[in-house]
Amino acid sequence: MSERIPVMRPWFGPEEAEAAAEAVRSGWVAQGPQVAAFEKAFAAWTGAADAVAVSSCTTALHLALITAGVGPGDEVVVPSLSFIATANAVRYVGASPVFADVDPATGNLTATTVDAVRSAATRAVILVDQGGVPADLDAMRAMCDPAGIVVIEDAACGAGSLLRGRPVGAGAAFATYSFHPRKLLTCGEGGMVTVDRPEVAARLRRLREHGMSVSAADRDAADRSGGAPVVESYDELGFNYRMTDVQAAIGLVQLGRLPEMVARRRELAERYRKLLSGVPGLRLVGDPVDADGQVYGETNYQACWVQLGPDFPVGRDAMLGRLAAAGISARRGIMAAHLEPAYADTPPPLPLPATEALTRDSLILPLFHDMSEAQQDRVIVEFYAAAGIAAGTGAEAHA
Repeated sequence: MSERIPVMRPWFGPEEAEAAAEAVRSGWVAQGPQVAAFEKAFAAWTGAADAVAVSSCTTALHLALITAGVGPGDEVVVPSLSFIATANAVRYVGASPVFADVDPATGNLTATTVDAVRSAATRAVILVDQGGVPADLDAMRAMCDPAGIVVIEDAACGAGSLLRGRPVGAGAAFATYSFHPRKLLTCGEGGMVTVDRPEVAARLRRLREHGMSVSAADRDAADRSGGAPVVESYDELGFNYRMTDVQAAIGLVQLGRLPEMVARRRELAERYRKLLSGVPGLRLVGDPVDADGQVYGETNYQACWVQLGPDFPVGRDAMLGRLAAAGISARRGIMAAHLEPAYADTPPPLPLPATEALTRDSLILPLFHDMSEAQQDRVIVEFYAAAGIAAGTGAEAHA
């Protein structure tokens, strides 16, 4: 069998290795100057007032909810069509997740689907940029802000995506990002919270470090200056949600690569769109379009996911099995949290037809920065074969 084609592979070069090595040589490998530099660069890139690095996007969501004042007795509207961490973070603060349906074209919450399930107890909405497709933050805030509902943007997959020409998360009170290896910009693990007010960032920095009033870096700086020792206090319950300087050093290099990564992924996704156009009943998710047919955002294609329509000749799970047998590592589409045992006690207030159709009928195709055309051609040929479409209508017919 030919070499297996992965669904995703990070794009690392010698620059990341050297940056990590330099952090190790510096002797400061925990949260320190590289984390501060990464935060500053990330805030500038998103246009946010400040950015706070943490250990994951899940911990970023947890801290954002705490800082937004969400707690027991509150409801938070979330998409079921998302990685389960989105709903879990709501439970971490003692609030109740309320599942809303999504737009069938983008897989994202809309003002209409949220309005259908919000109540007097709704304190927040977590708006997910699913698979990197930018959600309409402007429309969501137009509905939520007058009602005093905070919108937290879960941009875990969104680094590099644009909403109306601006990076996703720009203008959000809170936006959270993931640097997991499945994301474009990766540090191995890690996350970021961007905020619109510096005083909010200051509290987030305390919370990520056990609630400590003075950071370890600030205490070290005071020691080196020869001044009086700085003694910290712990004024509220905090957490150990820090990022390391080794991760941040890698993140800084990755941030510089981001425009090139997005351009390459969009190029490969368009090639998929063209060469799979002969497959009946197939839809490749792309840039969001409004009711007037106008494109209002650009996806980074963090996930290149396709939906198999009712007239598609093979079921989704059968397709995954056939592709796997051919050495193609595709994945099921986005999960639906309300169908998982962990949320059996949290039924949605309304049916979720779009969510259930997307989670049942979609799959993620291999897409990574250094994917060659030959590799992509092989995926396409095997996709046609797995769908049972006759030879001569595959990639070679569309090249």
